[in-house]
Amino acid sequence: MLLPYLKKGRIEAGCDEAGRGCLAGAVYAAAVILPEDFHNEMLNDSKQLTGKQRDTLRPLIENEAVAWAVGIATPEEIDRINILKASFLAMHRAIEQLKVKPGHLLIDGNRFTPYPDIAHTTVVKGDGKFLSIAAASVLAKTHRDEYMNQLNTEYPDYLWCENKGYPTKAHRDAIRLHGSTPYHRKSFTLLPSVQLSLDF
Repeated sequence: MLLPYLKKGRIEAGCDEAGRGCLAGAVYAAAVILPEDFHNEMLNDSKQLTGKQRDTLRPLIENEAVAWAVGIATPEEIDRINILKASFLAMHRAIEQLKVKPGHLLIDGNRFTPYPDIAHTTVVKGDGKFLSIAAASVLAKTHRDEYMNQLNTEYPDYLWCENKGYPTKAHRDAIRLHGSTPYHRKSFTLLPSVQLSLDF
């Protein structure tokens, strides 16, 4: 049973990201403020949901949320400042777009760069514990999937419509065959190094 809030009566925004482990594309983050009485039996950590369930939940969350926003950090920013800092940057960009200022932030994970003038609590596996973080995980994931599907029309060889930029065998085979694209993260190991062993 996911919790509706950490502290009753306080405006809390749940924050989560999607795409941290990908080889290509921006990292996405969402911030969501839900009504205290929000209830949905299906809502859970987005990784536990099917694509169809996430697509069903997205408009419900966006329509019923007190406020929501999505922020991104580009592949270039990921390469420049590293993926962890880029994830926090994307979260900050989502938070700053919220039409209602939260009194507290609930952050999925165990680390966060503090957002100016808003206290936060980090929650390990928070997307499976708090409704607002779960809602943020759904929005971050669905908005990022939509973006990767768009990039797939530009670079269909990498099958981003299926792997969403994650390091699948098909994705790595395509990098091996066609090289990298401007959307690939150059600071990531796009192809694992092959170590040859000689038997004598």
